[in-house]
Amino acid sequence: MKLSIFILPLLACTPSVLAAATWSTTEIHLQYGNLEQVGTNGAKSDTSIVTLQHASGWKYGSHFFFIDYRHAETNGHGQNPFNSGYDVNEFYGEWYPSFSLGKISQSEISFGPVTDVSLLTGFNWAPEVDSWWFLPGVRLSLDLPGFSFANLDISAYLNHGYGRRSDSGFKILDEEDSWIMDFNWSYPFTMGKTRWYLEGHIEYLDGRRQENTFGTKRLSYWILAQPQLRLDLGDLLIGKRDQLFIGIEYQYWRNKLGEKGTNDNEAQLLLVWRF
Repeated sequence: MKLSIFILPLLACTPSVLAAATWSTTEIHLQYGNLEQVGTNGAKSDTSIVTLQHASGWKYGSHFFFIDYRHAETNGHGQNPFNSGYDVNEFYGEWYPSFSLGKISQSEISFGPVTDVSLLTGFNWAPEVDSWWFLPGVRLSLDLPGFSFANLDISAYLNHGYGRRSDSGFKILDEEDSWIMDFNWSYPFTMGKTRWYLEGHIEYLDGRRQENTFGTKRLSYWILAQPQLRLDLGDLLIGKRDQLFIGIEYQYWRNKLGEKGTNDNEAQLLLVWRF
């Protein structure tokens, strides 16, 4: 596993980011659910995910990154004779530095519900398939009633595969350029004496041609929605706000990883520790 491919760039920038941060939030997420497994024609897997997630602001913009570790135990009931399902242990990461044009120019950039425009430079890493993606684009920061934040990100989706045709297993060799749009948000609210958050993201990624070690195929578009409903458990039990949360993450993934007809529609148990 080439975990260092996405760990090292994050570590390299961490000291400067923390030194210049005007605010920061770091969380560990634990999730569990029964999710579809791509390439098996129907196998599901009991999936546990551990996520390290960080967001911070600095003088001229913001940073957001997460690193997932996923362990999936298949039920082996897929209908693909060449792959009925297999256990999976893998890492995946994304990093999004953004640069606020309003902050850089020291002037207000707003129109309608848009309060700022930022340049976005995203990086996605999937070391298990020897590939990473560059996502240059723009972020529109939105002023929506009651939301802590709301962003609409629109960017290119540019693959950089470094797999070789002689590699064993599934590796990405090349992929056609595409584009992606993502709406991400956080909405806090209260019910009685309890504090809640509804947050997450919804993305659309357009279809594209992919060359991998098994051949060339046309990937479908996908729609991925991952809203989280969180209860502030720390505030409820011990009076300490914004530290410990419990809830669910609902995952809707149409054409999962571009495989037409493979869809997730699952609620996952969620535990979050913020520090």
